[in-house]
Amino acid sequence: MKRLKFYDVKEEDYLRLTFESTFGSRVSLESELEPFLQTLEEYAGGWMPDVVEGKRRRKYNRTAIWKALEEERDGDFATIGFYRTKWPALDMTLRLRFPPRVPELDITIKVKPLSFFTEEERCRPFVEMVRAWACRYLVSRAAAQSSDDEELSGSPRFGRDMQTSIRDGFDKIYEVSWLNVFGPKLVESVGRERMLSTPAWRVEELPNGSVLLVTWPTPADFASDEARLAQARAHVHLRPDLDFDTVLRGLRERSAMLAPVEPRFPPDVEPFLSRVVERISSHVRSRKIAEFNAWHPPEPDEWRPAADALPLDVDDVERARAHYRYLAEHLVALLHTKVPSVFDTTPESLSDVDYQFWHQEFPRVFERQNIDTLAVPAIGAYLGEVLVRHLGGQWIPRQKLEEAQVRVGDRVWLPFVRAWRYMRTCQSLLDFSLTQLYRVAERHRAAG
Repeated sequence: MKRLKFYDVKEEDYLRLTFESTFGSRVSLESELEPFLQTLEEYAGGWMPDVVEGKRRRKYNRTAIWKALEEERDGDFATIGFYRTKWPALDMTLRLRFPPRVPELDITIKVKPLSFFTEEERCRPFVEMVRAWACRYLVSRAAAQSSDDEELSGSPRFGRDMQTSIRDGFDKIYEVSWLNVFGPKLVESVGRERMLSTPAWRVEELPNGSVLLVTWPTPADFASDEARLAQARAHVHLRPDLDFDTVLRGLRERSAMLAPVEPRFPPDVEPFLSRVVERISSHVRSRKIAEFNAWHPPEPDEWRPAADALPLDVDDVERARAHYRYLAEHLVALLHTKVPSVFDTTPESLSDVDYQFWHQEFPRVFERQNIDTLAVPAIGAYLGEVLVRHLGGQWIPRQKLEEAQVRVGDRVWLPFVRAWRYMRTCQSLLDFSLTQLYRVAERHRAAG
């Protein structure tokens, strides 16, 4: 059974629920979890999981869930996952902690894309599901909102150092999400009357003393000015020590950071940069697109006029060219698992290689000696082979790799020099991309 891999799907915003609670331990685990599962099945609707995973992957049903929990129980803890085989993508985790510790039931739900929750009809059941869980299990903290907005909010530290955030937890209302369940302790610290009078789309006191608060009918339009106004009003009402204008300005700044930006990349690197921004975290994508729109890589200068080409200085030309092909195979061996297209030795595979090295932060992560002695020769030879195969280029071998040339039209290119520059830093992967050199060589051949 093949499930959707949540993080293999295109990077985009999703709805994230965090639900932290305690449960009773005087009855069987099955009896304690039955309300949780019944509620999930009643309200999940279009994002209902159809796969459950412990050590094995099984079709969703009660037997599969009990087997998964049995498999994954490790002392006082057990964690299992729930997923889907069809759109929308789901990554849901159930974590349990058992006695003699305080028994805990924690749920994380991620549903991608966030746009699935554009219609109010899909959001109401989600709210009712969380409400039902919060009535059955005593919540310490529960919140649901855009994952991108959560990233920008500073959660879960909210400007605190790690030790302080671990020590104090959510001792005050640092953020008001789209959906919130405030436990009795936090309600009392704010004041129950104040909590229940919060200006919001829905505020409800639950039987166990918790309070459900939903700021706006739908989470997908969280960045709209109307939704931000509602969020700011609720937050400042619950935290009268905060300034409304300051809170609202911060929320609007977050919305501006997430506003879509139209890509206008330099044409010679567009194939590469399109790959980069497609896979970059969605909460920083707009800013990265704007940065790339304003950036222009230096014009490639790893070339000389064909009339000034260095002459052959090897005894066996064909053996030298075979050696370059052999070096290019090293790059195939290095990247073929992550970049299957590297087998094709095409212009498109150059963009895939560019992306993979950038994604891995290759110049930063790997040892400099290995980069210069192994990676640079392989990259230079591979780039040269693409010039040979797709632009009718011809190797002009030299004893020194850095002097080896590929003649294309009225220019000779120095692929090993380009590879050396390319592998200096993570920024140089952008400034000296393989994609750009190929595109420039292609354009000059056509002009000639």
